[in-house]
Amino acid sequence: QVQLQESGPGLGKPSQTLSGTCTGSGGAISRSEHTWSWIRQPPGKGLEWMGVITGDGDVHYSPALESRTSIFRDTSKNQFSLQLSSVTPEDTAVYFCARGDGPTIATIRGMDYWGKGTQVTVSS
Repeated sequence: QVQLQESGPGLGKPSQTLSGTCTGSGGAISRSEHTWSWIRQPPGKGLEWMGVITGDGDVHYSPALESRTSIFRDTSKNQFSLQLSSVTPEDTAVYFCARGDGPTIATIRGMDYWGKGTQVTVSS
């Protein structure tokens, strides 16, 4: 069974670059059958898709976040990571990693496995 586990900094300050990692088990992130996304949910708001890395290593970002987002992977550890730069309090959210249910870039509804999420709070 596929399991995803996020880890993150918990707390950050405005203007910092924050990073989080998603560790997968039960399926290799390098396989082309699935994609791997980062999604966040600010308090009181809906889910927001941030970006994806495919099994081939291609990355795609939400246009709203592209200038501040970087997604990369370490296949030897079966991990993929998110960096978000120039953070503000509006980046406070629960951050999730999730697996797309097929080889093409999926919408949020197309995710079949999710991590439990990690809370990140940006505050001065």
